[in-house]
Amino acid sequence: MSSLAPQAPERAGAREWIALAVLGVPAVLVMMNMSVLYLALPTLSADLDPSASQLLWITDIYGFMVAGSLITMGTLGDRLGHRRVLLIGAVAFTAASVFAAYSTSAGMLIAARAVQGVAAASMAPSSLSVIRNMFRDPGQRTLAITIWMMSFMGGGALGPLVGGALLQFFWWGAVFLVAVPTMALLLATGPFLMPEFRSADSGRLDLVSVAMSLLTPLAIVYGIKSLAVDGFGLTSLGFIAAGLVIGAAFVRRQRRLASPLLDLALFRIPSFAVSAGGMVVVGILLFGTSLLTSQYLQLVVGLSPLKAGLWQLPSAVTGTVVALWVSGLAARFHPAVLMSAGAAFAVLGPVMLTQANRSPGFLVAGSVLLFAGLTPFMALGTGLVVGAAPPERAGAASAISETGGELGGALGIAILGSVATAVYGGYMADHMPEGTPPDLAGSARETLAGALEAARQLPGTRGTSLAETARDAFTHSVHVHGFILIPLLVALALLTLTLRRRNQPEEADRTDQAAAPTPVTD
Repeated sequence: MSSLAPQAPERAGAREWIALAVLGVPAVLVMMNMSVLYLALPTLSADLDPSASQLLWITDIYGFMVAGSLITMGTLGDRLGHRRVLLIGAVAFTAASVFAAYSTSAGMLIAARAVQGVAAASMAPSSLSVIRNMFRDPGQRTLAITIWMMSFMGGGALGPLVGGALLQFFWWGAVFLVAVPTMALLLATGPFLMPEFRSADSGRLDLVSVAMSLLTPLAIVYGIKSLAVDGFGLTSLGFIAAGLVIGAAFVRRQRRLASPLLDLALFRIPSFAVSAGGMVVVGILLFGTSLLTSQYLQLVVGLSPLKAGLWQLPSAVTGTVVALWVSGLAARFHPAVLMSAGAAFAVLGPVMLTQANRSPGFLVAGSVLLFAGLTPFMALGTGLVVGAAPPERAGAASAISETGGELGGALGIAILGSVATAVYGGYMADHMPEGTPPDLAGSARETLAGALEAARQLPGTRGTSLAETARDAFTHSVHVHGFILIPLLVALALLTLTLRRRNQPEEADRTDQAAAPTPVTD
């Protein structure tokens, strides 16, 4: 009887943990590239003189291509090998970063950013899949994924800080060259530290599905961005509708294919479906709040980009500590309980945001509490998504998780950013100082930056009054933002808690099914 007892999974050794440290490199860079460019826009615009449309594409094309390529790249890793796709992506990312740094025109920079996005999409799911297959022990795997997620989130926090520091001493292109030495480390050590893993029975890659998976998020995200800037219109609504139609056709096609690009059966697993959907919600909450936080610290409080970046570091540090603590608790408590408790705790964050004033205190405290409360979801939720899938589909599963986060970020910036803009504009319309010229009043109602620029053109107390009113309006929008987040967090906590009772039998069935396929490893 003892010979039939299941053997404990092999535990990872020093080689695997060193490989994990190396894999933190692309994780940091992928997220850092989402935010590092914003601080460089003033000097970049003066150098390349892009049009308004080109400036929009310079800032957005990276996120668009990441969101649109993740599922394809994750599935490609399942077929070709995750280590191979990871290293190819690292080469492409490095080359694109050099081209971006030395771009001589806006068009060249847009093209380089697009290639960066596709390369980043190949690295994120491949990194997570390599981790999934290096760490077989469930406890070690939870800790490894948590550490990797902290690298991922740390990149977002480091973006403004690194960008602000570099721009004080170098030209705008320097923000892209950070990738070169770090990617060189990955390329030099990756082939020796990381095992290769791919599915033994991978089918033909369906190029139609690839195109549809790219067009669906691109159209939807572009429509939402257009909606946030221009309001309701046929163009923005048309893009969103087109994305939804293409997405519905993509789902129908996947159900008919023998080797689908996206395994829809994964969504029948509650832990997978709720965790993947929750990543969208988490992305909305964090990215939307980060957008307001960065603007508030610089335009309302009056901090420099570097100091604003330093004030955002406590969130990253707190998140790292909480993630490591929660990964240890995961051995004693069901992940759904920890994730739900964290979302409930995160409610304290927006409560603090509703009390924000002209100092960084309440705002930073609210961001820290929100980040800390959602950290269990980001760390353990990703593990649930990847762990629920069989090893040969780990790339596709992790790509879905990453896609949820990217789309959530775009939705957070578009939707919550639009709400904040509308609240700000309404407040300014009701409290516009008397005597403000109509043309300057129009600029002041659109954005806080426009209001501050208009205030500089007015003499004496009139300019001071307009600037103070605009800062009050933006502070009011932060308060409303906090009130919106509270019910979203409560709903996330309640929905996640249902996983505790619903996922156990189905996960067991999935584990049995996952034993059948034979992976190919080197």
